[in-house]
Amino acid sequence: MKHTFASDNYAGVHPEIMEALQLANQGHMGSYGADGYTEKAIKKFKDYFGNDTEVYFAYNGTGANVLGLSALAQSYHAIICTDLAHINVDESTAPEKFTGCKLISIPTKDGKLYPAEIEDRIQRVDDQHHPQVKVISISQSTEFATVYSTSEIEAISKVAKKHNLFLHMDGSRISNASVSLQEDFRRFTRDAGVDVLSFGGTK
Repeated sequence: MKHTFASDNYAGVHPEIMEALQLANQGHMGSYGADGYTEKAIKKFKDYFGNDTEVYFAYNGTGANVLGLSALAQSYHAIICTDLAHINVDESTAPEKFTGCKLISIPTKDGKLYPAEIEDRIQRVDDQHHPQVKVISISQSTEFATVYSTSEIEAISKVAKKHNLFLHMDGSRISNASVSLQEDFRRFTRDAGVDVLSFGGTK
């Protein structure tokens, strides 16, 4: 049997998902989010993350990341990420084009960012000739399939708060991280200091 690990969304969907799609494919409902399924999905997110959670659905991960980052930063800002981050390597120039921000990438051997490295990249604060760091973006799980512990995320959040920055999480494989950590989603996201989460539902 041939196996490919190019991407986990290459495979067909689980039969339970197909069955749910078939059950939903009947009758008439409102469009553009004015339907019962969207309402149920939003409620589920609020159950996981809190009733004051705002949910915006996106077509794909690139769109979700760009939307989330755009909400946090302006065109004179910079975003710190690893050199292997999906926003730096596999989303073409979309994050920079649509946010107007500069990506500051930090070389990594394990896919993770660390507080001391982040501190080193926060330079020339309030200098109008230099992009001002405003967002730290991490991937959970990382592009190397490593997983941030909750304490590691809390440490990064501490740096963010110290410098009045936001913490964004690319959670394209967040379910894998939840299983690995044996923690619910909220514990290592919102409760750990994450401001905006791109929640991946297909990988």
